[in-house]
Amino acid sequence: MTRETERRLLQLAVALGCLSPFWFGLRGMIEGPAMLEGVEPGQAAADLLSHYRYLSGLFLGIGLVLASCVRRIEARTIRFRWACAAILVGGLARAAGLAMGDAPSAAHLVALAAELGVVPLLLLWQARVARRFGQVTRR
Repeated sequence: MTRETERRLLQLAVALGCLSPFWFGLRGMIEGPAMLEGVEPGQAAADLLSHYRYLSGLFLGIGLVLASCVRRIEARTIRFRWACAAILVGGLARAAGLAMGDAPSAAHLVALAAELGVVPLLLLWQARVARRFGQVTRR
């Protein structure tokens, strides 16, 4: 596979990956926790609503940061790593909750698998593409 083909495939994968934070971030900002299974509108306390909408905004923001990496994915290593680090930390928090006995829905278990499985693979793939394009990572 040529380096340009690999770059295009990575761009497509990251662009598709941005759909999740865009969709769920916007939904959470609009609907609050009522978007979740078993939560009725108006059921949550005001502070929970505020916090949920804030976190949904952060999730949308992470999606925007990732989207800003797509065009020049081979050169956006630092930005990409920071956005992925935020997702990984969120996944670790979700995994800690699971270890403490939280029993999330299947959809949230799929999200956990993406956060702790797919995101690290995308990090490795982006690093490979950056190397193939001769991009030096500044630390």
